[in-house]
Amino acid sequence: MHKRYVAPSDATIRRAVAAVDADALDEVIGEWLFDMVREGHLEEHQLVVAVDGKSLRGAIQQDGRCVHLFAAMVQGDRAVIAQSEVEHKTNEITGFKPLLEDLDLEGVVVTADAMHAQREHARFLCEDKDADYLLGVKANQPSLLEAIESIPQGSFSP
Repeated sequence: MHKRYVAPSDATIRRAVAAVDADALDEVIGEWLFDMVREGHLEEHQLVVAVDGKSLRGAIQQDGRCVHLFAAMVQGDRAVIAQSEVEHKTNEITGFKPLLEDLDLEGVVVTADAMHAQREHARFLCEDKDADYLLGVKANQPSLLEAIESIPQGSFSP
């Protein structure tokens, strides 16, 4: 005779979900997704991870501000491999290293917008993570923008 299965109550499910460390779960899932992407990735194609922040317009905090998430996503596979909330007294610049610190980025190209065209971010990616980078440059870095614009057009292959 088989014992009849009884599904857990709503309250039990709520307690179990509430007991989960959301950050730890997010980290484990991100690592697993990155492993799956790497496993199925064709070696002749460069693995590219985009770093970007987004405000969640429908998620309003008690202080009336939108939740702002900062994430690393594998381009092409659209797998979010790391994310964190940007506290309202900080910005994405201070969250860059902590977001990528635990990821194995060796041989990966990391892309980010002009906000991250910072010497320390470039140094961190090249020296600490053994990654390559492609960072946007705009008027927020006028000397760098001017130096780039002064490079002759034929200096790089198309």
